[in-house]
Amino acid sequence: MGTKLKDLLERKEITIADLQHKILVVDSFNILYQFLSTIRQRDGTLLTDSKGRVTSHITGLFARTTKLMQSGLQLAFVFDGKPPKLKSQETARRKEVKEKAKQEYEIAKQREDIAGMQKYAARTSVLTGEMVEDAKKIIQALGLPIVQAPSEGEAQAAYLVKEGKAYAEISQDMDCLLFGVPRLVRNLTITERRKMPGRFGYVEVKPEMILLEENLQRLGITQDQLIVIGMLVGTDYNIGGIKGIGPKKALELVKKYGNNFEKLFEEVHWKEAFTVEWKEIFELIQHMPVEETCKLEWRGLQKERLLQLLVEEHDFSKERVESQLEKLEQALGKRQQKGLGEFW
Repeated sequence: MGTKLKDLLERKEITIADLQHKILVVDSFNILYQFLSTIRQRDGTLLTDSKGRVTSHITGLFARTTKLMQSGLQLAFVFDGKPPKLKSQETARRKEVKEKAKQEYEIAKQREDIAGMQKYAARTSVLTGEMVEDAKKIIQALGLPIVQAPSEGEAQAAYLVKEGKAYAEISQDMDCLLFGVPRLVRNLTITERRKMPGRFGYVEVKPEMILLEENLQRLGITQDQLIVIGMLVGTDYNIGGIKGIGPKKALELVKKYGNNFEKLFEEVHWKEAFTVEWKEIFELIQHMPVEETCKLEWRGLQKERLLQLLVEEHDFSKERVESQLEKLEQALGKRQQKGLGEFW
């Protein structure tokens, strides 16, 4: 949703050190899908434990989260709730893409085409309820807060930042900006490189921040107009947007019509492209349900619980887990006298 917005937005390169002692809310589904797509064996298959349960997502989650915690980042995790009804078409489309990728994977497997197997396997990623629960257990054992969104996690995370409960949202998805998140952090890897899904290589990436208000002022538009631009180029609620309209053309249109969105959508023949009224999508994005009473509370690190979850249940190397936890304990120990008021 809204990925084409990238062409319009100015991004500022930052370092992990710039985020030290700041509260950051993580778009959990977004990063878990990243791990499922990229943390795979050479033939494209997922990592599993001795019982055949997938561990790629918790491998990435544990490694990245502990590293970021060591660097002084105060993390909280938001999980998606029930998707809006308007998202059903996108959900069906994604399922169809995954099914097709599975067929292509089997063809590549028969040909012993390793590159093809990696390519198509990465597109078959499915985040099951069991995987989500595994991830939540790891997060809780690390002493980090979890917020269960009633609907879209991106909207919940955006709300927490807007309310001043967190400094920024961590996600790769530009759609967070349509929900009004003031600060969006992307590319927050621990090695400043990213494994390309379905490929053997890596690409160098630098953490970056997108400041919403600065971009709106630079473009000369309002938040409502940004939502309209997102709808014109395509969201999860109107797949593909209006044919022939890219981000630059969409920007021209909102500047031409100002706040007269009714006239704008008439010109682009919205009703010929979609059966749903534009106002329904617009208002959904504006008023996505969020949990307003949630509190972010950090608890102590549960070392024994983590060893039980990772080593005993999922066959992780005890030595590696203990080594990582020892480094984390040392880092946390240096900051244990600091109150939450210092994490800003």
